[in-house]
Formats: sequence, C-alpha cells, structure tokens
Amino acid sequence: MTNVAIIGAGMAGFGAAFQCHNMGIPATVYEQHNYHGGHAASFSKDGFVFDDGPHVSFTKNERLQVLFARSMGNQFEIVKTNPNNYWKGYWIKHPAQCNLYGLPQNMVLEILVDFIQRNTNADIKNYQDWLMASFGKKFAETFPMQYTRKFHTTTANNMTTDWVGPRLYQPDLREVLLGALSPSTPDVHYVDHFRYPTHGGFVRILDCFLPTTRMMLNHQVSAIDPRNNILSFTNGSQINYQSLISTIALPDLIPLIQGVPNEVLRASQRLACSSCVLVNLGINRPDISASQWTYFYDDEFIFTRLSFPHLLSPFTTPEGAGSIQAEIYFSKKYKPLDRTPQDCISSTISDLKKCGLLQNEDNILYSDSRVVPYANIIYDLDRKPALDIVHGFLKKAGIGYAGRYGEWGYHWSDGSFISGENAAKQILPIIQ
Repeated sequence: MTNVAIIGAGMAGFGAAFQCHNMGIPATVYEQHNYHGGHAASFSKDGFVFDDGPHVSFTKNERLQVLFARSMGNQFEIVKTNPNNYWKGYWIKHPAQCNLYGLPQNMVLEILVDFIQRNTNADIKNYQDWLMASFGKKFAETFPMQYTRKFHTTTANNMTTDWVGPRLYQPDLREVLLGALSPSTPDVHYVDHFRYPTHGGFVRILDCFLPTTRMMLNHQVSAIDPRNNILSFTNGSQINYQSLISTIALPDLIPLIQGVPNEVLRASQRLACSSCVLVNLGINRPDISASQWTYFYDDEFIFTRLSFPHLLSPFTTPEGAGSIQAEIYFSKKYKPLDRTPQDCISSTISDLKKCGLLQNEDNILYSDSRVVPYANIIYDLDRKPALDIVHGFLKKAGIGYAGRYGEWGYHWSDGSFISGENAAKQILPIIQ
C-alpha cells in the first residue's frame, strides 16, 4: 500500500513527489526504465554526454532557480544564447523575421512589402492565419510554415495557436527594416541566457530530489484498476494506492485503465504527437559551430534542428572534441519514418557535410541513434475536443495527470515540474 502512486520518473513525476514530500504524504514513483529522468535523462559513453533531446534551464521562476542550482551542486554553466538558422545556403541570425540582411534582394523586398501590407485584423482560425497576419505571406510560407511541416509533421492550417506563447517573436516595422539593412541587430530571442550543469548532463537538475523520492525502477504499468485502486506491472507485481498521478503519455495510459469507455479510448488515439530520431555524433574537433542550436528549413536536409552539447559544458565531450545532436521528426498520424534509425546516422553525416558543418577529413569519434516515441505535442485541430473527453474521464476516474504528456501540452522542463506539484496539491483532500 502506498498513499500516492506516481507513474513516471521525469520532471513532472519528481515535481509531484517533491510536493508530496513537502506535504508529509508518503509517495512512490514507478518508472518503467532502469534509469530516472524521463526526457530530462542523460546518457554517457566514451566520454560523450548526450541528453534525451536538447535541454537547458532558462526558468524565470526564482524558487525553481534555487532548487535546480542546488541540484547541480551550484556547479553550472551560464551560457549566452546564440541560435541561428540555415536556409538554402544562408546562415541567418535567429529570429529570421528581423534578421533578413544578406538574403536575396528580391526576396527581402517581397517579405518587406508583405509585412507592411499584412492584414493584422484578419480572422484567425488556425496557425497559418496567425502567421500570415503576424509576418505577411512571403515570410510565413518560406520560414515558419515550412518549419512547421518539418518539426510538427503537419501543416500550419491544421494547427491551433494555443502553443505559440513567446516562441515566435513579433517584431515591429522598425525592427524588420533594421534587420534587412544591417547585419547588426539586438538580440530578441525569448531566451537571453540559460544554465546547464557543468558535469553529468541535464539530468543533474534532479539530483537534490533523489534523497526524498522513493522510486521503483523497472516497473512498467500493465493495468490500472481505478475501482479497487490497484496498479499492476509487467514484472508481475501489484500495489494498492490511495491516490494516483500519471505522467505517462495519454495514448499509452488510457488503454491500461480497466473499464474505459470506447469513446474515451478512441479520443486518446486521436491525440497527435511527433516522434524523434536523435542522432548523436562525437567529432574530433570543437570548432563546428558558434551557435548552440540551428534550425533547418530545407526539405533536402533530414534533420530539423541541430544542437551542439559541447557548447553547453566543456565536460560533455573528451578534451579537444565536439558533439552534434540532430533531431529527425516523424509521426504516426502525419509523417511515418521513411528509413531505419540506424540509416539516419549516415544520412545525417552526409547532410552535415552538405551544409559545411562537417568536412571529409573530420573523424567521427562516436555515433548512435535513439528513438524518442513521444517528442512534441502536435496542436492539431483534433487536439482540444479529444483532450476534453480524455481529461474528463480521468477526473471522473479519480486519476491525476501531469507533465507534457499527461496534460498533453507544450511544457518546458520547469512547467512540467510545476505541473507535477500542482497535481499533487489537488490530491490532498483525497488523502485527508
């Protein structure tokens, strides 16, 4: 018997466990893998450290800043953000909408005219409408709409705008004109600087919560009986719980629940999420890129985004080496993967040479590929009606949910942690 059972040892799961500890409520976290961290996990081999996708800490929450710093033993790098973009042979400062200098003259002219003439009072029915109203037709079609197809695996007219927030900077005319006339522009990225653990990768951000978290690894849930409050696991064990909080992906969670209505099951399968092949490479030199991450728009490149872990901390690679992590997105609903994860390695290396980041004489010291089944939530037009049905059922069943894949939202790491804390607060009346 455990008072609170928490499924999933990621940021949200630790947030829920931390809140339970603060409330004096015994809780146990059950994790299917033999390691903790979820998407915050880090993996080390041959002197290279790679995270489960690019992760940095840029929370503005002062309480979490203190907690995360304590987790890192106050040993962390403070890095000034310097992202860029690649489009048809041009390297463009980020965000591209106010850094057009150096692009083909006719294209810049068309973008400027469209920006000036855009209809800011347009009826916004989807993400494509919002992009047109915010940036004008030419820029919208060339950059964010194209990136949407590569990153979200669907089209902008099939997406809502609920997820946008500060992610796409909206410049005024003066900023756009300055960026078209001058290579020197102010930095306006929503992340000015970030923190990253000096040693051990991003997962170190959870270290201070380990001593107060009771965690059971290698416990994959096989069934949930909400009437009798029983969790069953694939290893044959069962436990009783008083209250349950899940952080696992809703399309995986719902089929585990005994007695779930067909309508709810069907709704859970309509929820769309991208998957990702991560290709990790170790290179025999560090001078690969000056940017911590780069966005790629052209379809001819297999990857959508590159990040460079050795620019986050010098201790993520052996001395004198560099590292690259490529993200290759696909989805069951919209864009199936057209090659094996292993084949993605050679394709990535070939495309890195095509854009000039790698040279023929470079020595690849390390390479691997990892499949991330759940990467980013796709805010397609099916999401909200399907999510309302699923969340409504979970509330009636008395099952709490948290995190990116429990709330089915575009959470950053700090948001996921807070989501777990909030889920734990909501179960307090049940425990009492």
